[in-house]
Amino acid sequence: MASLFETLTVRNLTLRNRIWVAPMCQYSVFDEDGVPTPWHLVHLGALATGGSALVITEATAVTADGRISPRDTGIWNDAQRDAWKPVVEFIHTQGAAAGIQLAHAGRKGSTYPAWGTENRGTVPASEGGWTAVAPSAVAFPGYADPVALDSAGIDAVVDAFVAGAVRAVAAGFDLLEIHAAHGYLVHQFLSPLSNQRDDEYGGSLENRARLLLRTVGAIRTAIGGDVPLLVRFSATDWTEGGWDQDQTSTVAGWAQSAGADFFDISSGGNVAATVPLAPGYQVPFAEYVRSRADVPTSAVGLITDPHQAEEILASGKADVVMLARELLRDPHWPLRAAHELGVELDYWPGQYLRAKWQ
Repeated sequence: MASLFETLTVRNLTLRNRIWVAPMCQYSVFDEDGVPTPWHLVHLGALATGGSALVITEATAVTADGRISPRDTGIWNDAQRDAWKPVVEFIHTQGAAAGIQLAHAGRKGSTYPAWGTENRGTVPASEGGWTAVAPSAVAFPGYADPVALDSAGIDAVVDAFVAGAVRAVAAGFDLLEIHAAHGYLVHQFLSPLSNQRDDEYGGSLENRARLLLRTVGAIRTAIGGDVPLLVRFSATDWTEGGWDQDQTSTVAGWAQSAGADFFDISSGGNVAATVPLAPGYQVPFAEYVRSRADVPTSAVGLITDPHQAEEILASGKADVVMLARELLRDPHWPLRAAHELGVELDYWPGQYLRAKWQ
C-alpha cells in the first residue's frame, strides 16, 4: 500500500487516505449573508466523489466583519449552520469526512472578491463594506486602516470562534480548523510585523500567541474530546524580522498542549513579500515543524503529481498532503493517483465505475 492511501486516525476520526482538500475561497455567496449556496454543495460534493479523505470548506467567517469579502461563507448564525448541514451530509454519503475552516480576516477584511469585479482593495461602506479590525491600527498595503481591538474586542473574537465551532459541530462537521495563516487575524497577532501592541497580547512570543492559545483552549472545552482540531499556520512571513518557522514550531507545541491535534503548514500572506514559488516549495516548512515540535503536519503548495505526493509522505516530510488548485483542475485526482501508484480502491463512486481504469 502506498503511503498516500494509508488510513489515518485523529482522535475519533479515521480518514480513508492521506489526501485532504485544502480550504479554497469561492467568493460565491451573492446574497452577501454568509449562507452557503448550491454552488458550495456541488463544489465540495464533487471533491468528495473524487476520493479525497477530508474536504475542508473555504475560510468561513465567525463574525460578519470577519469575512474577507462580502461574498464569503459564514458560521456566525443558525441559518448558516442549517445551510451547511446538507453539504456535510452529501460529503458523508461519499465516504469522506467534512471539515470547516473557522476564520476571521482581521485587517484583510472587507475587500473585493477575487473574481467577478475589476475592483481591488477595500470595499467602502456605501457598497456593503465595513471597518476592519486588527491587533494594531496598521493597514495591509493597499487596504483601508483597521481599528485596533481592545481587550473586550479580543474577548468577543474568542467567543465568536467558540460559537462558530459549536455551530459547526451541530451542522455535522467532523473536524475543525482554526485559520492562523495567510495574514488573517490570528496570524496578524502572531507576527511582530503586524502586532505592535504593548499589552498582554503584544511583544513577546507568549503574548503574541495568546489569542490563538485562548481560542484553541476555549474551543476544545466547548466541543469536548472527540472532534479533531487543526491549526493552519503560515510558517514564515518571507520577510526578515517577521514570523518564522522557529516561532511556528514553538507555538505549534503550545497549541497541541492547549488541545489542537494537527498542523496545516502553509506560508506568507501577512505582508508584501517575494515568495520563491516552485513545486513543493512549502514542504520543507511542514517537515521542519513536524520534526522540531514533534507534531503531525500536512504539506501544501504546488503538489501536483502523485509520485511527488507519495515521496513527501514516504520520506516522513509530512503526515498528509493537502491539495487545492490541482483539485480544481482535476477533482478526481485521488482516484487517478491510486491508478498511477498501482493501488486498488474500494471507494470509486458506483456511478463512475464504467470509467475506472483497468
